[in-house]
Amino acid sequence: MTNKKSQTSLKGIIDNFLLINLFVVIFFAIFFIFSVIMQLNGVFIFLNFFQNLWNPLIVPLITILIVSSLVNGINSWWRHKLHSQEEDI
Repeated sequence: MTNKKSQTSLKGIIDNFLLINLFVVIFFAIFFIFSVIMQLNGVFIFLNFFQNLWNPLIVPLITILIVSSLVNGINSWWRHKLHSQEEDI
């Protein structure tokens, strides 16, 4: 019983982390659009700030988002394949 509760708790923590990660990536995408618009108007500070954050922060966030999507897709495909094999037996 404790094992199942800890698995549920761990899954909840991972789900919350990935959800926060998604919203942070969306925020930075909107900030990038804002930065480009401001650069077109002659204000370069926002795009420079975005460029400073790109490698140390934004690239890992996008990588986590893409990897988690791939793992989720592979996991659901694998479960579907196993479930269909059990029905054939």
